[in-house]
Amino acid sequence: MTHPLVQHKLSYLREKDTPTVHFRKLVEEVTLLLTYEATKDFPTEDVVIETPLEKAEIPRIAGKKVAVCPVLRAGVGMLDGVLSLISSARVGFIGMYRDEGTLQPVQYYLKLPADMDDRDAIVLDPMLATGNSSAAAITLVKDAGARTVTLVSLVAVQEGIERIHRDHPDVHIVCAAIDRGLNERGFIVPGLGDAGDRLYGTK
Repeated sequence: MTHPLVQHKLSYLREKDTPTVHFRKLVEEVTLLLTYEATKDFPTEDVVIETPLEKAEIPRIAGKKVAVCPVLRAGVGMLDGVLSLISSARVGFIGMYRDEGTLQPVQYYLKLPADMDDRDAIVLDPMLATGNSSAAAITLVKDAGARTVTLVSLVAVQEGIERIHRDHPDVHIVCAAIDRGLNERGFIVPGLGDAGDRLYGTK
């Protein structure tokens, strides 16, 4: 997204001296704006309602059932931003961490809504770096039966985007920025550091 508000808030997320309390709030706000973009193609249907003045035919989202699935732990910091717009969504959790030696994902927890086959999934993973963890999380959500999957990230790199599109060409990716690339440790540069550490004040 190139919206000035998104880029403005992202600039503060990138600053190394932004305190945890502000970082957490900014992640929520940026995610809310990204969710607005991620849901712009939801189909609508006309319904008849009664306003204080008369009956009217008005568009509403057409029976859309959503499951929001953050990748633990940093994805949880994005959850409230989505739920503030889609309060009726069910929530699933995907526990996954990146092995720092192999850069491959290691799954340790999975709890998804039982009716995933009736739902469209929004996967939350703040940093789309190598794409390994995001691709694995998307596979888990698809295997559970999700009708469609959208990936929402704060920052991405081309390598991660290409990985997702190679494994999951049907998945729509929404992010606030596409950064230059990855460093020798597989971290996004310039990036914003470790999103989990900055959200929760850990090192």
